[in-house]
Amino acid sequence: MAGGFGIEASKADKIYPGHLTLYVMVTCIAAAFGGLIFGYDIGISGGVTSMAPFLQNFFPSVYHKEATDKSTNQYCKFNDVNLTMFTSSLYLAALVASFFASWVTRTLGRRMSMLLGGLIFFFGALLNAFAQAIWMLIVGRLLLGFGVGFTIQAVPLYVSEMAPYKHRGSLNVVFQLAITIGIFAANLVNYFTPRIKDGQGWRYSLGGAMVPAAFIFVSALFLPNSPNSMLEQGDKEKARAMLKRIRGVTDKEVEAEFNDILAASEASKQVKHPWRNLLKRQYRPQLILAVLLPFFQQITGINVVMFYAPVLFKTIGFGDNASLGSALITGIINMLATLVSVYGTDKWGRRALFLEGGIQLFIFQVLVSVFIGWKFGVSGNVTELPKWYAILVVLFICCYVAAFAWSWGPLGWLVPSEIFPLEIRSAGQTVVVTVNMLMTFLIAQLFLNMLCHMRFGLFIFFSFFVAVMTIFIYYFLPETKNIPIEEMQHVWRQHWFWKRFIPDERPQV
Repeated sequence: MAGGFGIEASKADKIYPGHLTLYVMVTCIAAAFGGLIFGYDIGISGGVTSMAPFLQNFFPSVYHKEATDKSTNQYCKFNDVNLTMFTSSLYLAALVASFFASWVTRTLGRRMSMLLGGLIFFFGALLNAFAQAIWMLIVGRLLLGFGVGFTIQAVPLYVSEMAPYKHRGSLNVVFQLAITIGIFAANLVNYFTPRIKDGQGWRYSLGGAMVPAAFIFVSALFLPNSPNSMLEQGDKEKARAMLKRIRGVTDKEVEAEFNDILAASEASKQVKHPWRNLLKRQYRPQLILAVLLPFFQQITGINVVMFYAPVLFKTIGFGDNASLGSALITGIINMLATLVSVYGTDKWGRRALFLEGGIQLFIFQVLVSVFIGWKFGVSGNVTELPKWYAILVVLFICCYVAAFAWSWGPLGWLVPSEIFPLEIRSAGQTVVVTVNMLMTFLIAQLFLNMLCHMRFGLFIFFSFFVAVMTIFIYYFLPETKNIPIEEMQHVWRQHWFWKRFIPDERPQV
């Protein structure tokens, strides 16, 4: 029951037949690997901004502080507005792109958004690889941001709609797994490219983003639209045939699920202003979670580690190769820990992983803060670290990364993608992407300045929000595992708090 704190919602009234066919598994995995472009970019920027030739070419003042100015506080060596704008401009562009992507996703289909995302991202990577001036870097990053905005708008929705409800969680988590693979690939590339003799290794790192961009573009060419998307475009018979194929059942067995999707589609077509409808009282639970889940996901501070891992490790005294190597280790942990969520999200449920992950994040964030504060204090003038201390800090950060990778990382995308009814689904996903990209932009833009002024206290700042978000999950997130996506209203109707917003019957729109 979803009484008390909503520990687990009861099952939906309808159980649709079907199983995990090879076709739908390949389709969902191919689509979910659109996350590669997002992950590669998250991982590549921090490594590139720690490379001396790159800093010499585009950010000489930062290079001077980092390489020659011993008077600068260790916490402040990378604090530069232009440098952070190089990283964060992508996420500002992704935020803007999400509004255009909402229309494309709803009108032209999820597949078209993926195609556009891969194509735009490819040209952004190409421009960055051949950049000769800062403006070329920034324009390239903006194009990358537009590509990310279109892709992450479409992929979680596509997978949620294609996957059988009993496997929706695991298949959707593959999107986060693809992000972690992209991060790991970027860390691996960054580890080797500085060894290129002519000092142009950073160009190979940035240009490498063309590979995942080409992958998602080519994959999207062969992907079918989801049945929900086909119905939105008026292709009723194609939608029925596609649903039958991906569920691996007979015409009779697919009828119940198809009729529910059709009813949702008809209701969706009556909604002329999905953004206005999103504000209606009966959608209040979904809207609040669509705002708070991505907000909390980013305020964990994970992108401090993922964006700036090499910079962060150099800040706390690691050498060039050691900082890139430590970032590579965290990338491996991030990727492997996500497999726990692939296995457990449909077995243990969303709430269990959210809560365990939040507790673990809090513990190891506090430990990182204590150990950095213990060794560096406020002045940050330590230049060499004992080996045992360095290993311990990396171990704490790895435990922190692992907690995020099997909880808030994948579930922060999965849960919002499965809670919205079809009539406001694209608009709802836009809210999720917008909040996520806004928070990502702000943290990327402000982190180095915050590190300079807050020192080791920055990690205490993030840990406070981790505690708040874990309490929020305990009280306000119902369990959504094993609930068909078109039957999700049952979850809210049975929750101790959210039920006050949900009418007894589906509203006529």
